[in-house]
Amino acid sequence: MKKILLFGLLALSLHSCKKDTPPAEEAEFFVNEDAASFAEIGSLDIGDAGAAEISTFDPATNRLFVVRNENEGTANQLNRIEVIDFKDPSKMTVIGNISMTSFGGAVNSLSVSNGKLAAAIQANDKQANGKVAVFNTSDYSKVAEVTVGALPDMVTYSPDGKFIMTANEGEPNDLYTNDPSGTISIISVENNYSVVTLDFSAWAAKKNELVQKGFRIFGPGLNFMKDIEPEYITISADSKTAWVTLQENNAIAKVDILTKSITDIFPLGFKDYSAASSEIDPTDDDKVYAAAKWPVKGIYMPDAIAVMENNGTPYLFTANEGDSREYAGFAEVKRVKAITLDPTKFPTWADLRKDGQLGRLNITTTLGDTDGDGDFDELYSLGARSFSVWNGNTGAQIFDSKNELDLKTSAVTGVYDDGRSDDKSIEPEGIALGKVGNTNVVFVGMERADAVAIYDVANPSAPKFLQLLKCGDAPEGVLYIPAKDSPTKKSLLVVSSENDGVVKVFTPKSI
Repeated sequence: MKKILLFGLLALSLHSCKKDTPPAEEAEFFVNEDAASFAEIGSLDIGDAGAAEISTFDPATNRLFVVRNENEGTANQLNRIEVIDFKDPSKMTVIGNISMTSFGGAVNSLSVSNGKLAAAIQANDKQANGKVAVFNTSDYSKVAEVTVGALPDMVTYSPDGKFIMTANEGEPNDLYTNDPSGTISIISVENNYSVVTLDFSAWAAKKNELVQKGFRIFGPGLNFMKDIEPEYITISADSKTAWVTLQENNAIAKVDILTKSITDIFPLGFKDYSAASSEIDPTDDDKVYAAAKWPVKGIYMPDAIAVMENNGTPYLFTANEGDSREYAGFAEVKRVKAITLDPTKFPTWADLRKDGQLGRLNITTTLGDTDGDGDFDELYSLGARSFSVWNGNTGAQIFDSKNELDLKTSAVTGVYDDGRSDDKSIEPEGIALGKVGNTNVVFVGMERADAVAIYDVANPSAPKFLQLLKCGDAPEGVLYIPAKDSPTKKSLLVVSSENDGVVKVFTPKSI
């Protein structure tokens, strides 16, 4: 579950677009661009599967830093950060690397600020505490090495560069006999990289209240602290507030960075696939996209998150990927045809369980048996096949793209992967915000469609589709570089894909 995407790499890019009126230094670099005209200008293959999971950019050196994890757990394991000369994005070249071997296991995420590169590194024993290592971007020398929680999956700098935060996922081992607590670490750069790691113990007493609103605690033992798995972080423009996705738990946590406390948890509820414009295709073996209304609910379970502030309100954009717990010691997923449906709630249950209807749809077995009699009264699938916008103060949903990402990808030959229809469809995973010319946009990376969708988000409650870009295999990292920081002085979109190790660069047309 090493996710983007990334996406900790978006520290600079996400925060560059958070104000409707750009600061003076941005205005000096203003380029009038067409946000619906992105086209590929460069591509670089840096390795095999796992070789290009996450990228981040340093404008001081014009270098791109890219995670490279290959052959994990074998004698041929590669565990390092590739350094790419990015002065000319159309002619990228690898000019060096930074080995992570002495720091522990795989590096999961990267972020840059003020000439410093922060890397989130898991321990060789993934259930042990991990590390954040900080390097100078100029000569790769180590600046600091800090212990954080178990399995730091995402790292990001605050916009002012004073803090580094990590989402420490705390995944269990395969037998589920060791499940570390999920935590969030806050590192004070100015205080000699001192660290405070937050757990969720203060919220345990509110477990039942949260669950009633759609929060999930469902692992063996139902241990509140151990069951929570922080995934991804975004930080407000004033560097005072952070929001952290708790993917498996279907929630977003709100953090006060200055007081170093978790101030709220927003359960995200569920999506109704029987509602208009939310139809899904639940069948993976017919080689066609055939959406219809079904009596199924989706669990949002977002991966990446980004914040845009508009008229004083923080709006949270999430990529609603979904994820399952599939371990030798605990597995939650079954196909509908493998479970028993309540005949009262599902009068046509025998037909629903057939292939071609809901039979092949993967659902979680941790929800749906509302009366505890062993059959399912409701059906819940993982993810929401969409991106959403939420009010960062209240957690209320402002917008959901419903089934538009499915429709846009299925309309282009060879993009929609029908083999994933039974699972999480296009799997929106990475997300980034940016201002392209005069247009505020969101970029949504879709792991199973190998594509990025671009939307105009001038009105956060009504995003408008602009463009679909094909990229590498399984995009994890979606990185926006604003024109003011770009070596070309034009907006750039960098997409790094973990299945084929390819980094692609896109830029829009000037107007």
